[in-house]
Amino acid sequence: MTVLSTIGRTTLIPLRHMVPEGSARILIKLEYENPTGSMKDRMALAMVEAAEADGRLRPGGSVVEYTGGSTGVSLAFVCAAKRIPLQIVTSEAFSKEKRDHMTALGARLTLVPSPTGGTTKALTLEMIETARILASAPGSYWTDQLNNADQLSSYERMGEEIWEQTNGRVSAFVQSVGTAGSLRGISTRLRVHNAAVHIVAVEPEESAVLSGRPSGSHKIEGTGVGFIVPLWTETLADEIQTASTEEAMETAQRLARHEGIFAGTSTGGNVAVALRVAERLGPDQTVVTVAVDSGMKYLSTALYAHT
Repeated sequence: MTVLSTIGRTTLIPLRHMVPEGSARILIKLEYENPTGSMKDRMALAMVEAAEADGRLRPGGSVVEYTGGSTGVSLAFVCAAKRIPLQIVTSEAFSKEKRDHMTALGARLTLVPSPTGGTTKALTLEMIETARILASAPGSYWTDQLNNADQLSSYERMGEEIWEQTNGRVSAFVQSVGTAGSLRGISTRLRVHNAAVHIVAVEPEESAVLSGRPSGSHKIEGTGVGFIVPLWTETLADEIQTASTEEAMETAQRLARHEGIFAGTSTGGNVAVALRVAERLGPDQTVVTVAVDSGMKYLSTALYAHT
């Protein structure tokens, strides 16, 4: 057993206080139980080990990635455990805690400035181009998370965990879209068991490109990159809903105070939408969503700095 074997098998619990009477029950998967406090530990391990297995990442090589933070922290954790050098491209638009965590685990950071202070299409594209240039160095392997299907197997396993933990009682699954890897992998597995599971994708209200609206700046880290990501497909979700940065933050704060679940902004967006879906479905139904990461990653941000 190694430290990497602690990834996965996270707890699924019901919300006890925030769900109104007459709504479906809401179960939330506590992905902050993973070693770095994030769901992204699953995909980081899957991407690195797939590249090691087929020779894209050779012994003595290094890893390069662009990230809003959590993927970078997870890669830093995996690479530290495997003694692989890591170069991360990120931005001050994302939380200081994430950047400090990556550095503590040995990653070298290249920062790309964000004129708006938030996530935008232009920022994402500049980070990708910076990573592409860094990855041209000999021996480098670019995980390129937006295009990397190696992550899907890890999320299919997460979907199987959810199915087993609910004893097959899943009416709807709600998840925010970043790379779309988690939504795709989990929904694929749930639909193997029951094709009628209703899949709901969540994106930022300010940058609702999946809904056919213009991209914009928002502060829901890890979601809404500003364009339709390669792993997204038209048949992936039965429904797309949006949550604004304000609504996501307010819901995350309520989640902490009323349920004791201390999570990040994308989790707030997930729960805000899950509450709407649960109200619509009514009693005797089950909505599953995800606590994507820990609130510890956001203590210096507007989410918790002044609450």
